[in-house]
Amino acid sequence: MFSESFYVICQNIRSLHNVGSIFRTADAAAITKLYLCGYTPYPPRSEISKVALGAELSVSWEHHVQAWRLIEKLRSKGVQIVALENNIGSVSIYEFKPKFPLALIVGNEVGGLSSAILQRADAVVHLPMYGKKESLNVSVAFGIAAYELNKFRK
Repeated sequence: MFSESFYVICQNIRSLHNVGSIFRTADAAAITKLYLCGYTPYPPRSEISKVALGAELSVSWEHHVQAWRLIEKLRSKGVQIVALENNIGSVSIYEFKPKFPLALIVGNEVGGLSSAILQRADAVVHLPMYGKKESLNVSVAFGIAAYELNKFRK
């Protein structure tokens, strides 16, 4: 379907259900590989499987303890590193023009991404929030971002 690689780095996601949902959406969006980093839970776990509905078997994935090392490795291979985080200096995903191969980083449900990870990103993008809440669930935000970025993927 797509010839260009699209990776996702999950940094310190707490919820097994969020990880399962990310797997399922990654399958739907034809993500090349999921990288589960830090304390992000990884298969085999029944809680992940319950939500992923088998996508943990169809989506390629790896576990890495240190996301920053993975980021540096991907960057050395020409991968654009994009963090999804609503913070000062981020740009709306709707104004961002990605370059593939690309790695999208999503972070912890409460704390988001660390400053060390954000500093390693080539770009920081956010999803505009139009209501009273400041953020979306990480798996929902990932889904929206993945489909938006796929618009530019060949």
